[in-house]
Amino acid sequence: MSHFSTLRTKITDAQILQNSLRDLGYSVKLGADVRGYNGQRVRADIVAQLEGDYDLGWSKNPDGSFDLIADLWGVAKKHNQTELINSINQKYAVNKTLAEVKRPGLNNANVKVVMH
Repeated sequence: MSHFSTLRTKITDAQILQNSLRDLGYSVKLGADVRGYNGQRVRADIVAQLEGDYDLGWSKNPDGSFDLIADLWGVAKKHNQTELINSINQKYAVNKTLAEVKRPGLNNANVKVVMH
């Protein structure tokens, strides 16, 4: 029986996700195993190695979005999983917005990023 959960996300840009995870201090691996309960592993496209014995992984869907894959029970032993996932999503959103602003044609845009 697998302890892994799969959650849909709004993440679509692999490079921005990797940069966001690194910005938050996580070690990132590509095409690696997500560690779960009792040594169980599942393959993911992008893996953030967490402190302890559990990881977060993202797998790309055919539509270009990414699913989050994790043993959430195990992650919760050392981390507040809601805060952890929210911080990653928030960093991704900020980095995605900043990348969009740098695109040609938007160089005069005045963007203010407000964090709550």
